[in-house]
Amino acid sequence: MKSLTSIRTIGGIDADNDDLLMKCFQNHDSFNEIKEFQKFIVLGRKGTGKTAIFKRFLNSKNHSLFSFGHTFSDYPWHYHDKQAKIGVPDFDKFTHSWKYLILMSLSKILLNQDQSLPYNEDSLDFLSKIESFIVDTYGTRDPDVTQIFTPSKKLKIKSNFTVDLALIKANLTPEGLPMEHLPTVIQEVNLNLIEYVIGSLNPNHSYHILFDQLDLGFDPKNPEYNNRVIGLLLAAKEINRIAKENNKKLSIIIFLRDDIYNSLKFEDKNKLTQSSTTVIEWDRPGSHSLKELLERRLTEILKEYPNEEIKWEQVFDETQLMTGKQTKYNYITDRTFLRPRDAIQFCNEILKSHNLNEDREAMISNKEINSAKTDYSKYFLDELDDEIHKHVPKYENILEIIKSIGYHQFDMEDFEDSIQKKKSLFSEEIETYDSLKSLFEFSIIGYYKAGGSGYGGSEYIFKYKNTRAQFEEGAKTYRVHPGLIDFLGLKRSTKPKEIIHPH
Repeated sequence: MKSLTSIRTIGGIDADNDDLLMKCFQNHDSFNEIKEFQKFIVLGRKGTGKTAIFKRFLNSKNHSLFSFGHTFSDYPWHYHDKQAKIGVPDFDKFTHSWKYLILMSLSKILLNQDQSLPYNEDSLDFLSKIESFIVDTYGTRDPDVTQIFTPSKKLKIKSNFTVDLALIKANLTPEGLPMEHLPTVIQEVNLNLIEYVIGSLNPNHSYHILFDQLDLGFDPKNPEYNNRVIGLLLAAKEINRIAKENNKKLSIIIFLRDDIYNSLKFEDKNKLTQSSTTVIEWDRPGSHSLKELLERRLTEILKEYPNEEIKWEQVFDETQLMTGKQTKYNYITDRTFLRPRDAIQFCNEILKSHNLNEDREAMISNKEINSAKTDYSKYFLDELDDEIHKHVPKYENILEIIKSIGYHQFDMEDFEDSIQKKKSLFSEEIETYDSLKSLFEFSIIGYYKAGGSGYGGSEYIFKYKNTRAQFEEGAKTYRVHPGLIDFLGLKRSTKPKEIIHPH
């Protein structure tokens, strides 16, 4: 094993800039579920590994496995929005344009990548119809999917498409229909394309169309954003159903932050949640652990010969326990949201501390972990800001209230007292219950739940440890997440109560 001083990090926290991502990828249960066509909606907090799975699919292509990935940093939303179908419920008005985009993505695979096609005579007929439509409309067998809705394009629908001509205005023809008129015929165009695309797919091959980075345009105050995402979910559900009924191995896969998914409201959402979602979680009973993931990274950067495996205990000195008699691994993960991004960042801060320590040992000590906590705590709060500020605009004021309490453990009375002391600084009123509930939803705080007969021991309930946990209205005592304590400057104890002496 190499010396720890020979390395600076165990990788990046951003999947787009992490050189170790593919080398150290772990086949998480969620990855396996979507690979085996059991689920198609992947949920998880930012940093849990959604983009890692997305990239794994895109890097796993072979002669019988095909994937096409969509990210939306450069997607022409303006033109997509113009394809909204009028006269249908809001949550359904983008469904048809999403179907069209998905079918165009699949057509690119069929016409340009899958060398087994056509696999029979029917497939040959369907492929020729797809090719005729796409080449006539876009001028190429391999169109740029970010340009499929642009006004410069014209739909050219020939006799091999069944479309009700009554839908087309008198001065227009199906051989040159401007893209602005696509919504009038898109439902029928999609019905033709679905038949041709599904009929063309090789039943022995696997096809995946993936959607990531949907949070880039997230705005909880904008109902159109919610409608777009709901439309994509419904489009994927429908196409996946048709593929399954035709015994084709096709899956439209959607990666979405769980806070965004939870904020959506549409008909039959609960059925979709139960049947089609998988949540990326770590360090749960029966699930993969962050320790395994970190050991893969440590092995990759510290090994000196090909088959060498580096274990956690070879790097972190677990013979000396941390405060509270915790192992170093438990101490570190307690200060995360049990997601790879946090664990990697904390370990990177610890390595930096180790390299700066002139009295360092060969292994990482308690001192170096303690030295890294403040910088890590700042990172942790910055990461939270990306998730929470759109949902809870006043959360910075709420954090100021927590800071003014001064202790990591407090009760509702402490919180209300601090609101009164700080309220002159805030332009808006801070509600006690709503504020505590918001902090709980994003795991900034957990609440104390007393144990009892048949209910197990007493514990603090945090949302990140149990995504199904609900805020308990009657809770009286709260605790701040350990990863935030250092940056907020809180004391690790309960705020003492003033003793009022009688006169």
